[in-house]
Amino acid sequence: METQPGSKVSTLVNPDVPALVLDAAERLFFTSGFSGTSMDDLAQELRISKKTIYRHFPGKRSLLAAVLDRQFARVETALADAVAASKDAPFERQVEHFLIAAGGELSRIGAPQLLWGRGDPMLRAYVEQRVEEVVYRRIDDLFRTGRRLGELSTPPELLSVIARGALERLFSSELPLALDRSAAELLRETVDVLLRGALVPRGGPPLPSGRPLPSGRPGPVDRSSPPSPCAAPRRSE
Repeated sequence: METQPGSKVSTLVNPDVPALVLDAAERLFFTSGFSGTSMDDLAQELRISKKTIYRHFPGKRSLLAAVLDRQFARVETALADAVAASKDAPFERQVEHFLIAAGGELSRIGAPQLLWGRGDPMLRAYVEQRVEEVVYRRIDDLFRTGRRLGELSTPPELLSVIARGALERLFSSELPLALDRSAAELLRETVDVLLRGALVPRGGPPLPSGRPLPSGRPGPVDRSSPPSPCAAPRRSE
């Protein structure tokens, strides 16, 4: 491995070169940004040649993908911890804890900027896929579980769509700054508003598991019953 004088990296002392490259790339990407970090910067940080870096990572995009994979693994761990910590709490608090943890983790790794900022379309698609796998599918599962356990009277698909939108907008907009509130505070209020009409009342009959959702279409009219006094009179032919 080619090194520069006074090298930080040596195969004799630090044989795990890919991990060291990822550590350095992570530091630079999160301090200077992806576009503000060059492979020259990384080589200088590690005091090794770019050739050594390219031996393990074909380019900056593949290096960022590896950094994000590592970060999303940490996100998964944090979300699993959030679920475990609130498993005995009321359902609405479980949703609140999960969404706040998810929003905080996505902000920590810069996902909002990668998803909705200007940048590499392929990179954006990659981040979208990882957010879908790590965060959004868990949100879907959470609401489906709530429905199955009789906690929710509202279709879980609708709640998932609203929760996704709130998560994206609150952590990528200027609204928290404009309202002088943290994104977590606003998300907590959003959960309260979202679930206020969706939760089955405490002590009420649980919603049967597998109950079909209302289609929104009127059923057949029973013409044997007398007309409603509020119905408009028929016009004579």
